[in-house]
Amino acid sequence: MLVRRLPPLLAFLAPALSACQSRPAALTDADRNAIRAVVANFDKAVLAADWPAAVSVYTEDGILMPPNGPVVQGGVAMQKFFAGFPKITAFKESVVEIEGYGDLVYPRGTYEMTMMPPGAKMPLTDVGKVLAVWRKQPDGSWRVARVMWNSDLAPTR
Repeated sequence: MLVRRLPPLLAFLAPALSACQSRPAALTDADRNAIRAVVANFDKAVLAADWPAAVSVYTEDGILMPPNGPVVQGGVAMQKFFAGFPKITAFKESVVEIEGYGDLVYPRGTYEMTMMPPGAKMPLTDVGKVLAVWRKQPDGSWRVARVMWNSDLAPTR
């Protein structure tokens, strides 16, 4: 008797049970705006060569994955990495899209950068793309956990 009633009972309960499954919260406009604001502050810090401020946008276990180089992990190593750049005279990132759920997002963007290497007669300009993973912190702020980027320009020979 119970066996005959089980399929109709399951059909009745299935929508209710699936509604009980929790899904991570969708990103809000406030989340997206907060991430864009962090990117803008990072751009300002890079132009000012304020490496402590630039590194402050990363999580404590943050990782940089630069092109043609090893992984850089942690604030001290990141500051040293950034300080090794020649004088940056122009730097701008543009956020193309921000996707994700809950406390994890993965923005995709582009960058434009101009720098003047020591002894160079002309500045070097680079344009490229960026992909990052951000985590929402307990205080509600967003910080970069992982980031990688590479140039759109062909390698020089």
